[in-house]
Amino acid sequence: MATRRIADEPAFVLHSYDWSESSLILETFTRHHGRVVLVAKGAKKPTSNFRPVLLPLQPLRVAYAVTGGGQGEIHPLRGAEWAGGHVMPTGDALLSGLYLNELLLRLLAREDPYAALFDVYAGVVRVLGSGEHGDALEPLLRAFELLLLRELGLLPALDVETATLGPVAPDAPYALVAEGGLRAAAPGDRASLGGAQWAALQRALESGAAYTALLRAVAPVAAELKPQLRALLQYHCGSPLLRTRQLMRDLQDL
Repeated sequence: MATRRIADEPAFVLHSYDWSESSLILETFTRHHGRVVLVAKGAKKPTSNFRPVLLPLQPLRVAYAVTGGGQGEIHPLRGAEWAGGHVMPTGDALLSGLYLNELLLRLLAREDPYAALFDVYAGVVRVLGSGEHGDALEPLLRAFELLLLRELGLLPALDVETATLGPVAPDAPYALVAEGGLRAAAPGDRASLGGAQWAALQRALESGAAYTALLRAVAPVAAELKPQLRALLQYHCGSPLLRTRQLMRDLQDL
């Protein structure tokens, strides 16, 4: 079988687990090839050059080999270098980064490229690692969730009612629900936004500078968006509950 070599590929480790006494299986998010599974042979050995590099939330450049068709297979890692730029996030920023990783693991199909989403993810991780996010942590997460859902085709248009395709009324409240899309808010809805606010989010998503524009639109409504987006994401992730969400709940209960 012909072997294709991928070199100098921008990547992040989303998750790793033991493959043998000395090796690791890596779930990675790459810029040009999407979610790729790699085996890092000998990575657990004290003398391995991989050992200090293969960490989550760190920008990497990786090289690996693809044999035959390669789709959905586990590929041998040939090289990995830290691309520099920031240190490991800590505290709430670390939990937030691990939450984003879990979303990508649960929602992205293997080896479907999402270059634009990768660039946004890399930018968010850079902010998390810089420690300069301040009060912007919630808007950062909500904006990423919106973009992720849109990239996967799971986000309805936010300027029309999903069932009727009629435009939203600026002053009326609407809720985003998993099985019904965007609809008029009901008394039992946990949260809702006005039609004008939903329409502003849609315009931001369509903007050429989508993430910057989206952050501005999300900031004043992040608290109301949170339960709606989390419910929609959990619906598409299926069971069980996202581990990072459960961890956050447990920490809040301490």
